[in-house]
This record gives sequence, structure tokens and C-alpha cells, in this order.
Amino acid sequence: MNILLIATYELGRQSFGLASAAAWLEREGMTVQSVDSALTPLPAEHVEAADLIAFYLPMHTATRLAAELIETVKLLNSDAHICCVGLYAPVNESFLRRIGADSILGGEFEEGLLSICRRLGQSRNGNRKHPGAEAAFQQVEPVTSLNRQNFIIPQREGLPPLSDYAQLCCNGKPARITGYTETTRGCKYLCRHCPVVPVYQGKFRVVQQDVVMEDIRQQVEAGAAHITFGDPDFFNGPGHVLPIVEALHNQFPEITYDVTIKIEHLLKHQQHLPVLKSTGCAIITSAVESADNQILDIFDKGHTREDFIEAAALLESNGLVLNPTFVTFTPWTTLENYRDLLRLIHQLGLVSNVSPVQYAIRLLIPNGSRLLEWPGIDALIGDFNESRLTYEWQHQDPKVDKLFDEISTLVTPGHISIADRRSVFLKIWKLVHSLIGEPPPDLPEQYHLDRTEIPYLNEPWYC
Repeated sequence: MNILLIATYELGRQSFGLASAAAWLEREGMTVQSVDSALTPLPAEHVEAADLIAFYLPMHTATRLAAELIETVKLLNSDAHICCVGLYAPVNESFLRRIGADSILGGEFEEGLLSICRRLGQSRNGNRKHPGAEAAFQQVEPVTSLNRQNFIIPQREGLPPLSDYAQLCCNGKPARITGYTETTRGCKYLCRHCPVVPVYQGKFRVVQQDVVMEDIRQQVEAGAAHITFGDPDFFNGPGHVLPIVEALHNQFPEITYDVTIKIEHLLKHQQHLPVLKSTGCAIITSAVESADNQILDIFDKGHTREDFIEAAALLESNGLVLNPTFVTFTPWTTLENYRDLLRLIHQLGLVSNVSPVQYAIRLLIPNGSRLLEWPGIDALIGDFNESRLTYEWQHQDPKVDKLFDEISTLVTPGHISIADRRSVFLKIWKLVHSLIGEPPPDLPEQYHLDRTEIPYLNEPWYC
């Protein structure tokens, strides 16, 4: 069996999911080619030779890019079995099947992908034209599996070198080559807007510690000086992850890392923050989403505005850098609460911490979203847009949509250095006040100072 695995975009990271799938299939003696089309043109010869082509869809942008490529690969190889795997595959099942996918696998997808390859291999390498082959093309594996898997060390050979991906930067210091791994998948929380929830339904699954450590080791040997842990929430299982970062620090004391932790967990598990600091945690990303308690309640985030303020102070007192992310534009956003968010970011001294793209994140409502259960949502959204993979919505106040358009244009260049974040913030501060119809108040000078020691990854955060 010849297998082609394709990643289309993963926030500037070398894909754990693609490398994990490659390891499972190569262990069975299959020939696997892995391509990251965000960095490498899709090789026509690999497409034409493939019996199965699998697209890894961990996020919204990756899915939209894959949809464009599916048509291309089907023109080059109409006999290949097309499989879509990853978080965004099951929630877009009907669309993906309509454009050519033969199978859909979400959640813990490696076992299912291996099963499909075995069936196709038994049907004369899966040639669709061979008598009886069509039966092998019919999916019998569950679309979503939450089985507990015994992971194996990801196979990263064949992917672009780590130096081609996003790197950890800190003004005035050399960028650090960055690796990427995962210690868990899924999440035990049910935030209404979160794309993890429709697939994992409040469950999470662990990647065994020895696999994580060997994956880190091979990336360090490949040049990584920093590791991103891509878990949806690193503190879903503190008892699992804390021994991993302690082992990481013991084996590679010069390696730094970053994690994602929800505000609720930062407060609940604050006793573990000194461990993160002492083991080399450079950044903690937290999905703050909003500073408006009504919006936080609609999202069912599990924290309040006051919790955000407390968590920001807690990280600062522990010497940890907060990278807050937001969903700044929603049907419930007003010009006034947008201004209030800016004011709070400024008051907390976080202007230099916020990537400018975060000021222009617009709420996506995919199929299966728990937001569709929220009372009154039908009056705010339109039809599902298959090309954009989201329910359409326009704000009832045209000025809010105008603000979104203008800020989106402002931050479109993508990577904006820490030194420039203040100037972008001030432009947005003036812009929102102009739409409100008030002169922008001067901001206290002490918050205008550039904070040159804030580390950041030089890839904009998109959905």
C-alpha cells in the first residue's frame, strides 16, 4: 500500500497528527509519504502513486485548504481512496463526502486509518476499478472514535525541517527553533463555542509519557530549542503532564516550552505554577475570549472578567508570561465592550502580550457547535456556508462589522513584532473611539513602554 498523508496548515507547527499516523502505518510495512502543503508544493508523482490519500484537518483553516486540494488530487488520481482525519473531519462530514472524501475519521483516528488501509490492501491495493473493490471503499470504521490508544513514537522523517516552522522569538535574542508535540487530546470541558466539544464531548485522552519524551528527544536532536505542547488544555490532567515537564527539564535543562491552560485551571491549579516556571515554561496561552461576563456566560467558559484579572496577576507574580487570546467579534459584541476590553488589556499591562491578530478574531459557528443550542441564536445567524464552514452572521450594529473590517485590514500583514504591538494597539484604540464618536483618552505613559523580554511565536494565531 502506498499512502500519502497531507497536512495543509497547523499554525506554523510540524504536525504531530501527521507524524503519528505515519508511524502507525509504517509499522505495518506500508509505504508512507508525508507532505506539509503549507511549506511544500504537493508532488504530483506522490499523488498519482497513492492508493490512499489522507488529509489531516485539526483546524478550520486546514479544512478549507484541504477542500481546495481534494479536487486537485482527484483529478490526478481518481482511483485513490480519499480520507479526512482529525478534529474538523467529523463535524464537516457531509460536505467532505460530497466533494470526494470516501472516509471520515475524528477523535483518536490512527486505529481507524490503519483499519481502512488494511481493508484496501486486501482488495488489490485498493484499486477502485478492481471487481469487489468498491465494497472495501465503504467505511465501516466509526466516524468518531474515543478509544484509548497506545501511541507510538511519531515518524517525522519526510516533513520539512523544524527550522522551516514557527520559532520562539524574544526581542534582541536569537530565535529558537521550535518543536511541537501533544500529551493529551480532547478536553473535559464543554465550552459552547469550542470546536473540540462536538467531537470529544467532554472527554480527553492521554499520549503515554514515554512516547511524548521520545518525541521531544527526536525533535531536540533535530535542532529544537523550544517545545510547544499543543494540548487543548495542559491542565486537564495535571498528574499526567507535570511529570512530563519535570522529565523534560531534567533531561534537557536548556529547553523551554509553552502550554495552553484555561483561566479556570490557572486559578484552580495555581499551586503548580511554580513547577512550570522552574521547568522552563516560557509562555502560557489562555483563551480569555472576552472581558464581558455576558459573552463569557453565553460561551460557558467557566471564568469571569474578574477571574481573568486575577489570573493575569497570578502569572505575573510567578514570573510567567501570559499570551491571552480572544474572540473579539461576536453577535453580542458592542463598540463599548470592545473598548472596555482594550482598556482592560492596557490596565493589566498586557498590550505587548497580545498578538494583534487577536483584535480581529471573528466567531466561527461550525456544524455541531453547542452555540446552536443557545436560546435566541436562530435570530442572530443565517444559513450554513459550506465554502466557509460556518454559520453566517452579521452584527445588528453595522459599525461593529465596520470595526472588524478595518481592524482585519490593519493586522493582515500577519507577524507584527513586540515593538510594533503598542503602535497597532493605539491605532485600534483611536479607531474604536472614532466609531463611538468620542475623542480617544490619552493612555497612561507607564503602559507605553515596550517590554522587550516577552517571548512569542512568530506565527500569527489563526483559527
